[in-house]
Parts: sequence; structure tokens; C-alpha cells
Amino acid sequence: MHQSTILIVDDEVAIRDMVAVTLDLAGYRSISAANSHDAHVSIIDQKPDLVLLDWMLPGGSGIELARRLRRDEITSNLPIIMLTAKTSEDNKVQGLSEGVDDYVTKPFSPRELIARIETVLRRVHGKQKDKPLRVFELELDPSSHRVSLEGQPVEMSATEFRLLKFFLSNQEKVFSRDHIQDAVWGSNVYLEERTIDVHIRRLRKALSSVEGTSIDYAKLVQTVRGAGYRFSVR
Repeated sequence: MHQSTILIVDDEVAIRDMVAVTLDLAGYRSISAANSHDAHVSIIDQKPDLVLLDWMLPGGSGIELARRLRRDEITSNLPIIMLTAKTSEDNKVQGLSEGVDDYVTKPFSPRELIARIETVLRRVHGKQKDKPLRVFELELDPSSHRVSLEGQPVEMSATEFRLLKFFLSNQEKVFSRDHIQDAVWGSNVYLEERTIDVHIRRLRKALSSVEGTSIDYAKLVQTVRGAGYRFSVR
């Protein structure tokens, strides 16, 4: 199962450390930033699944960062929970109107924070669960378990289907073989590295099975030397 990564953005070290421990105990991976600039760099480079964002930050407020993330197509759907000492109704309304997914005020209960995070992630994942995934003329439909290329059906095994779904849901990110194994096969399954490579080759072969396509879809599954694989249209 995919372990969600959560970015903690707060200029107070004590808050960051406390939230990091809370997230770790709940089974999440956490990363942190002390200001808006570092937070944005972390979002672009590490692509967290959710951001816990303080309002008052050095070098630009959290609400300004939230506004920037919502304007950018790459980060427009990134879940954001404001975690702030600003408790007035006007602040909450402003935060929610800027597109943040939830608003938690300090001081807060760790149990409540985890419950809020789980609710937001469940809502986001629920919206995405059965939604067809599409890149150019490549479409994967989770509901019907069908893949098509420029209107032509593509045959592939259940494993390659899960692998393609994982890549389409996480485009432009580089994943190690271990990460791919955990996401597609589960963390309790042991596979040799060569097994991952074999399934990647089979996926590429399936994406090359339709002749005369406008682009070479197999090349979208890219090998990143020394790191793993990514699905990229670049």
C-alpha cells in the first residue's frame, strides 16, 4: 500500500517536530519546511500527497502559497490543510475560499489532526478511484478494467494494468523499484529487481501493440539510471 507523504510547513521547530511524530505514529511519511520558498521547492521536488500549511510564515504567508498552488496546473489538486493559530471566522472563510481542503486551529488534538488528514485523503482518493486516466490518446478505465490507445483496445495482464494505473496516477515522479513493488504488489511480497524490469518491458510491449499511433507510447515509461522509472510526457 502506498505510504502517503505529508509536508509540514511551519516556522516553529517544536510544532514541526510534534506533528512529525504524530504522523510517524499514524504510519505517514513526513517532510518539513520552515518557509514558503522551501515549501514550494519541496512540493515540486518531492511531490507530497498532502500539505499541512501554517498561515504566518517568513517570506510569504501560507495563504499566498495556497493561492499559488491552486493557480498552478501541476499542484492545483494538491490537498491542503491549514494548520494555524488564526481562529477567527473570517480567517477560516478566507482560507476555504482560497481552495484549502480543511482548516485546523492551534492548539489541536493529534487524534483530530490525523482524523482530518484521513478524511481529506479519503475524499481525494475517492474522487480519483474510478475516474478514467488519460494521457494524449491513451486511456485507462479502472471501472471497466480496459485500456485503449487511439480508440483501439490494448491487451495486458492484470499486473501490467496495475503498473500502468500506478504510473498514470503519479506522472513525472521517479520511483525506485522498491517503491513500485510496494505500490503495485504490496510491501509483503518479495520480488527480485529483475522481476520489476520484466514487467516494465511487458508494459512497454503492450503500449507498442497498436500500430500507427501518433506517438510512441512505450517511450513514456522512462528508465532513470540509478534511480528507477517514471512515466513522463516530456
